Amino acid sequence: MKITISGTAASGKSSVAKLLAKKLGYKHYSMGDLQRELAKEHNVDIVTWGEMEAEDDKYDRMIDQKQIDIGKNEDNFVIDSWLGPKFVPDAVKICFDADIEVRAKRRLLHKRKEEKYENLDTVKQEMLKREKINRDRWLKYYKFDYKDKNNFDLIIDSSDISIEEAEDMVESFLQKQKL
Repeated sequence: MKITISGTAASGKSSVAKLLAKKLGYKHYSMGDLQRELAKEHNVDIVTWGEMEAEDDKYDRMIDQKQIDIGKNEDNFVIDSWLGPKFVPDAVKICFDADIEVRAKRRLLHKRKEEKYENLDTVKQEMLKREKINRDRWLKYYKFDYKDKNNFDLIIDSSDISIEEAEDMVESFLQKQKL
C-alpha cells in the first residue's frame, strides 16, 4: 500500500507518518527532511530555501522526481510531503491540518536546530510565509493546491488530538479501505 500524508506545517504529518510506517513495517520518506538537508548543503535556512525554489524550479524538480520515482518503483511506504498526492496519485491520500496557534506552539516547542524563532508571532509569520510561497508556486507549476480538501481521501484536524490518536485514526481508516 502507498500512503501519502500531506498538510500544513506542524500539523503532525511527519510525526504520524513516522509512527505509521513503523507500525506497518513500511519504509518512511520525508520530503521536508530532504528539503532541510538540501537547504543545509546550500548554507541557507528552510525559508530561504523555499524562496530559492520559487525563483528557480530546478530545486523543486529534484524533490518532485524523488517522489515520482518512489511512487513508480516502490510499494508499502509512507511519504510525508505537501505534494505527495500530486506525485503519487495511486496512494491513499491523507491530509493533516490544525489551527495556526496550535501549529506555531508546536513548532516553538519542538525547535529544529536549523530553525531559530524568537517568539510565537515570529513562528506564525515564518510558517505562513513559507506556506504562501509554496502554495503559490505549486498552483503556478502544477495547478495543484495542497490545501484543497478534495485532493484527499481522509482529512484530520489535529488541533486537539495527540500524535497517537491521529495515527489511530489513520490506521482505522486504512483498515476500512482494505475491506
